[in-house]
Amino acid sequence: MPFGMAFGVAASEAGLEVWQASAFSVLVFAGSAQFAAVDVIGDGGAAVAAVVAGLLLNMRFLAYGVVMAPALDGPWWRRALRSHWLIDETTAVGSTQEDPHWRRYGYLLTGALLFTTWNASTLFGAAVSASAGDAIVDWGIDATIPAAFLALLWPRLGATDQRVTALVGGVVALALIPIAPPGIPISAAAVAVVAGWRVGGTR
Repeated sequence: MPFGMAFGVAASEAGLEVWQASAFSVLVFAGSAQFAAVDVIGDGGAAVAAVVAGLLLNMRFLAYGVVMAPALDGPWWRRALRSHWLIDETTAVGSTQEDPHWRRYGYLLTGALLFTTWNASTLFGAAVSASAGDAIVDWGIDATIPAAFLALLWPRLGATDQRVTALVGGVVALALIPIAPPGIPISAAAVAVVAGWRVGGTR
């Protein structure tokens, strides 16, 4: 919820109306991509540049789809609807389960909870943005974004090869951040992680 509120404030400061910020969260529902897009818009960039930035950040979802697809069975329209909730958190929770039933249950329950809270907090953040802008930093709400990703990553770093793979991905991303467009560092880091997984056999 703090993450969603921070996005609502950021969207409002970038010039979006409350309804536009809310529609953004309903239709896109991908936090990092949404932040990248409003950052481009806030800096005066074109809508095409904002969309490209979001798409680059969301390239990692292709791998998530491969992981979750066997558990999300059914007709194509049902799979398409469920794929709207394919984000870091839902994949992290769902993929910890071996049984397809519980993998689907974890994914859908997490998706329903996060979709509801994300959109409610986006609406709240956008509506009170005039008084909440400084509070985002003062209360440390902006720190929830990296903290959430660390919480998702930490349980998967039990083995040495997993820690080495994560470290390589982090180094690649940090090296590219100063010189590459938004989305490229995380995409390159994902390639490095996949390469490490294939070589080292990590899961």
